[in-house]
Amino acid sequence: MKHLRFHVSLYIIIPFIFAGFSIFSALLTFRVTKYSIEQKAEPATWVFWLVVAIGILSFAAGFSLVRFLLRPVELFVEKASLLPAFGEAPQRKSKKNWSVDKIEQFTSVFDRVTSVLSRIEARHFFPEIIGESASMRGLFSLIMKVAPTDSTVLVLGESGTGKEMVATSIFEHSHRKHKPFVKLNCAAIPEELLESELFGHEKGAFTGATSFKPGKFDMANGGTIFLDEIGDMPLNLQAKILRVLQEKEFYRVGGSITIKVDVRFLASTNKNLEKMVQEGTFREDLYYRLNVFTLHLPPLRERKEDIPALADYFLKALPKPVQISSVALQMLMAYSWPGNIRELKNVIESAAVITEGGFIEPPQLPGKITRLFARSSHESLDFKLPASISLDEKLNQIERSMIIEALTKTGGVQSRATELLGINQRSLWHRIKKLNIDVKSIKNYDS
Repeated sequence: MKHLRFHVSLYIIIPFIFAGFSIFSALLTFRVTKYSIEQKAEPATWVFWLVVAIGILSFAAGFSLVRFLLRPVELFVEKASLLPAFGEAPQRKSKKNWSVDKIEQFTSVFDRVTSVLSRIEARHFFPEIIGESASMRGLFSLIMKVAPTDSTVLVLGESGTGKEMVATSIFEHSHRKHKPFVKLNCAAIPEELLESELFGHEKGAFTGATSFKPGKFDMANGGTIFLDEIGDMPLNLQAKILRVLQEKEFYRVGGSITIKVDVRFLASTNKNLEKMVQEGTFREDLYYRLNVFTLHLPPLRERKEDIPALADYFLKALPKPVQISSVALQMLMAYSWPGNIRELKNVIESAAVITEGGFIEPPQLPGKITRLFARSSHESLDFKLPASISLDEKLNQIERSMIIEALTKTGGVQSRATELLGINQRSLWHRIKKLNIDVKSIKNYDS
């Protein structure tokens, strides 16, 4: 015999319990008062002891209920706090520490659990994109939302930030992933050949057209087309692209037959399209047709916490084993990277070529990086770490050094330190707790 089970929300059960207990207490008080009056006894004594009994019962019931609900949470927090991934300080292992704000502790652990799960999700769904910073995880979340749709996506970002990889990720997570994916760099093809590349041409359409040639839209039919650097597309072609976007049809060069096509559009550019529209160098109607869903890819200088992982990735891709010292890594993190990830890759490869001991040190880095680092932080050059420690430990030490340096410069004032570090005050507080930084000693030292 199958047993039916009904599940009622705690948002209903708990208020119902307390409401029922209140009604029961009121009725019981009324009955006791009435009984004492009938017995010609003083009701105040009876009511006093009834209130005491109800208070004790309420406290016991409330304590049991809270313990029943929070005990699983406390056990989870205790176990999670001991995991190496969270980097908890040793003193937090104490089970009975009444000075600890439980709600604050729960919030802190849950925030870190969410962060770790988000990073795991990023590694799982986007293994080809190296980036676990908050800005990149936010971008990944948007990709997962827009990828399953057929919406046109415009990827904006500086040169070298990886716009093509983002477009590829959108395609790989879409329902068209088993269909063609055609890429075309609009800036790499001469203007006079671009139309033929896009739409194809008929035999004899122009001098040299000795045979029929299908275009990129023919190849992408049923799948996805990615127009890289669409901001460099000539004005005369922009109108024809707009027609394909709106009507899903086009004419081949030299042809008179309308060709129907079913493609999803992805586009990218490192230019300011809004400004180009105002200047008349980009069609306004095409801009609004492309700008259905926009992804802003952050430059490397806005996600410097990803630099160690990127450097490690590029080093592992080299034909010979090469490591990088912690000081050299700090120099990479201090640089602004106008060329973004492409520039970082070139610097790593160049340094690996000239290094002799299989270990990249500051002398192997370009002068523009070492000079900038020396000017911005003289003391940081003395900060060295053993080459044998893991990447996570190295990141924790570098992060700790940067926070201590910021706190030292601001006299231990956390609100001012957040401005130097480019993070919010809550994030700084969690990092200070995680890395066991003694802010009081920094204040005392400064005074």
